[in-house]
Amino acid sequence: MTTALSTATLDREAGYRLLDLLQDRETQDAALPGLEAIAPGFADWMVTSLFGGTYQREGLELRDRQLVNLAVLATLGGVDPQLTGHIRSSLRVGLTEQQIVEVFVHLAPYIGTPKALAALRVAAATFAGLHA
Repeated sequence: MTTALSTATLDREAGYRLLDLLQDRETQDAALPGLEAIAPGFADWMVTSLFGGTYQREGLELRDRQLVNLAVLATLGGVDPQLTGHIRSSLRVGLTEQQIVEVFVHLAPYIGTPKALAALRVAAATFAGLHA
């Protein structure tokens, strides 16, 4: 028995517009050219499929998506560049520095104090860089 599948949204132009909303030029420049150099086409696929696809789905606001991203990246650990970028994006969609800090404090009992501390160090460095 074959079930009909819904058509996925993959809107490249919408993906790049959303990327520009979520990420400042510095954040984009820190990631995309390097990806293109090592894996041609991967950065475009990522922008198109994530920002032009997954982020286009209904059900979560951008702020909520950023809260999820912060929690997942802190839980993974070892992804400081991505966490830095999503902290910056979270500020762009209206989260405050205090709210971002509280995300990581709240996670400590669930993900472990070392990972929460690591995320807090990334947050502190990101905030310091923005205020420099």
